[in-house]
Amino acid sequence: MKRLALFGAMLGSAIAAVAAIPASAQVVSPPPARVAAPQAATAARPRSILFIGNSFTQGAHSAVKRYRNNTVIDLNGDGYGGVPALFKLFAAESGLNYTVALETDGGKTLGFHWNQRRQLVSRQWDVVVLQELSTLDRERPGDATDYRTYAPQFAAMFARNNPRVDVYLMATWSRADLVYQPGSPWSGKPITAMAQDLRRAADGVRALSPAFRGVIPVGEAWNRAIASGIADPDPYNGVAFGEVDLWTYDHYHASIFGYYLEALVVFGRVTGLDPTRLGANERAADDLGIDPRVAVQLQQVAKAQLATP
Repeated sequence: MKRLALFGAMLGSAIAAVAAIPASAQVVSPPPARVAAPQAATAARPRSILFIGNSFTQGAHSAVKRYRNNTVIDLNGDGYGGVPALFKLFAAESGLNYTVALETDGGKTLGFHWNQRRQLVSRQWDVVVLQELSTLDRERPGDATDYRTYAPQFAAMFARNNPRVDVYLMATWSRADLVYQPGSPWSGKPITAMAQDLRRAADGVRALSPAFRGVIPVGEAWNRAIASGIADPDPYNGVAFGEVDLWTYDHYHASIFGYYLEALVVFGRVTGLDPTRLGANERAADDLGIDPRVAVQLQQVAKAQLATP
């Protein structure tokens, strides 16, 4: 009995001693078989991408505008998801980790973003996508003077912050309202002409700075979708059976189909991956109500356009 009492006293003292040790010090090494692989420690950090643009980046006048806005960082706090959110989802579906941010303002030029918002975006980014006004200049449609001024200034700033940054210029689409209605430099021209002019302007700007990684040929992908019979060329006379309308109701901004194609081209150019790998079961297409057959056709258009020199 005395031995039992003595053992109980010793056990009680030991328990009290352990209890007195701070919780942070009470660490017991796990057996070797249970040591977790150091995945968290060795995982690559996310690549960061910033989109600067206007309503064509926001996904304005479509269900894309607020789509999955909780997955991206809207630096202006407007709550937009837009094309950046589509890019984010495509990347995740492809096993890529991107932190995606956007700084957008409807109807504004890169000059506005430079003069009013550059302090907001002046930091290190891995990738930046710059989208100029759809007419380049509001007062002088087609004039690339300001584009040639401000885009290189952005490129230089981002390169100072990160010498390895990839800056892309997005060349957008022909506006049906400026082609089929009078009063614009593109009135009465082929629907493909405006997109081609915007691409030429972007090529001219690209030559001004080594920080520009390339041009994202969104407008030319639209031209290709029209030439392939996937998209209708003239929304003013109705949409042909079996074809889609890349424009929304104002014949100016994109529809869900147009923004989906835009995002596919951005995704393919920035990541270097084949957009058709997303396939018929791609989630954003399903969420937005795009026929899987059409989603695949648009993926194929993006792939073909990106393969064109």
